[in-house]
Amino acid sequence: MSILRTKSVEQSIKDTEDGEHQLKRELKALDLLVFGIGMIIGTGIFVLTGIAAATKAGPAIVLSFVVSGITCAFAALCYAEFASSVPVAGSTYTFAYASLGEIVAWIIGWDLLLEVIVGASAVSVSWAKYFNTILHYIGIQLPTSLTGGQPVIAGLNINLLATCIALLLTIVVTIGIRESARFNLVVTSIKLAVVVFFIIFGLFFIKAANWVPFIPPAGPAPHPANAGSSNGFLDQPLIALILGQQSAFGFQGIITGAAVVFFAYIGFEIVSTTAEETRNPQRDMPIGILGSLLVCTVLYIAVSFVLTGMVSYKQLNTEAPMATAFTLVGQGWAAVLVSIGAICGLTSVIMVQLLGASRVFFAMSRDRLLPAWFARTHPRFRTPYRINIIIGCLVAIIATITPIQELADLVNYGTLLAFILVSIAVIVLRRRNPDLPRAFRVPWVPLLPILSVLCCTYLLISLPIVTWIRFIVWLAIGFAVYFLYSMHHSRLAASNIEDRKEAVSRG
Repeated sequence: MSILRTKSVEQSIKDTEDGEHQLKRELKALDLLVFGIGMIIGTGIFVLTGIAAATKAGPAIVLSFVVSGITCAFAALCYAEFASSVPVAGSTYTFAYASLGEIVAWIIGWDLLLEVIVGASAVSVSWAKYFNTILHYIGIQLPTSLTGGQPVIAGLNINLLATCIALLLTIVVTIGIRESARFNLVVTSIKLAVVVFFIIFGLFFIKAANWVPFIPPAGPAPHPANAGSSNGFLDQPLIALILGQQSAFGFQGIITGAAVVFFAYIGFEIVSTTAEETRNPQRDMPIGILGSLLVCTVLYIAVSFVLTGMVSYKQLNTEAPMATAFTLVGQGWAAVLVSIGAICGLTSVIMVQLLGASRVFFAMSRDRLLPAWFARTHPRFRTPYRINIIIGCLVAIIATITPIQELADLVNYGTLLAFILVSIAVIVLRRRNPDLPRAFRVPWVPLLPILSVLCCTYLLISLPIVTWIRFIVWLAIGFAVYFLYSMHHSRLAASNIEDRKEAVSRG
């Protein structure tokens, strides 16, 4: 019953051929590229950019995006090697199972479930705020008791708009992967057009004085917009406690800003969860993962550069910074246009997160670490419909009653931890299985994976102390589930028992 038992790459690939648990191969390189862009360009560019500039880095938020982009690039190379070599649903979970052992795979799978479910809930709430803004503009006023604006019962907020978008997109991802890809292509095209519009049109309103000072002097951070009540000591980054540094502005502000906007880059790794549904994963996975990251990094840097040039960074502590910037320069119509683009952008993010969460859940259920009942695919749609429905309803419930935006740091924590484990797994699998066919290979192993681990760790300790506490609580729950159920019911456990029975019968 070793908790470090591994599942071979060959067995992982063989399991994808099980008819009862088989997914439909429909995706091409363009689909993967659009999925990645659709996921990455969302809350980060439409919400967190302004908040991070106003409270962490100032105009140097541009450098924060560069730091996050470089860190993600290191990790993306590791993801590309794994996803092309082990084209199985589950992303980091599957990679860890093949190289680091079952307990590590369970931890990362449990971590990914939290990351994507909480992330989808947070973006659903943000989507509802933008949509409500558009309704106000056209003269429709919904009761604040139904949009999360005021408590309904005993301090409980109800956000029906967030509920509706989560449930609607659950239907989309359940119907089929091809339909999801087509829907994502439409909304991603719209939001890309709006982002490009913001960059080009915003150039005419830039004032160089807004970039002075480019790196504000270190000091205490303003409270982020709608971040909930302050936890004081617990709100400061762990590195600030260790080194006694200020967490806002200056050099450390750039790094802290990078840890905050890291949420903006979450998405390229979701592409790897669709490897089992890709026609030619050996060729298309690296294109989807690395291509989407490159496109979005360029756009993020351009948007943050224009945004902080249009208005003072001090005026961007808002959940709609791009719309706010156009409003402050007297271009209200442009603010509405950007809001429409934000709605499209957030829609595709929610959909891809729902898709990614279901594929991780699917892989864990197929391995019997969670009940196998969940892993049944629909006879017509060939999607894990039971998991889709459960995940979608859970996201809808959380988004309906919880002001979840303050948990963005928790999502960042989970993602950074996943990146660290994937980087380590590349080194381990190169040594354990050097002859495994690899259509894409990370260069300079082990140097580049080690750089990935170091960069991710630095960003990890730049997150608030309260985030570490929340994650430890979630991890403790996960360990309880594993040792009480998963450890005894996994496919590898059953296989070991059968092997021992056979050995006894022979001897």
